[in-house]
Amino acid sequence: MDEKKDKKDVLQGTLALMVLKALEVLGPMHGYRIARRIEQISGELLSVNQGTLYPVLLKLEQEGSIESEWGTSEHNRKARFYRLTRQGRRQLHAEKHEWDQTAAIIARFFAVKAEDLE
Repeated sequence: MDEKKDKKDVLQGTLALMVLKALEVLGPMHGYRIARRIEQISGELLSVNQGTLYPVLLKLEQEGSIESEWGTSEHNRKARFYRLTRQGRRQLHAEKHEWDQTAAIIARFFAVKAEDLE
């Protein structure tokens, strides 16, 4: 079985949250490393498309949630390193709260039985 086919694409709207959380936990990283870390944290169940990641990084930077600067990667290549800002930390916590609420609502729907609604 093709291992790449088993991987799922990141759900729309969740990649920014994953990027913010990865930067919060692991500190400044360049884009390729962010993608690999998200895949690693998912247990290799997610696949992060570079064509999806970089527009998200640009959007987060334009919003002030992350900042970037040029540096040298572990392979001695020039790379843009991203880091979480104070505003990004606040955004991460607000989005986590919203995610927790949404997950709780969905969990209620999976738990409901017909007799609960009578």
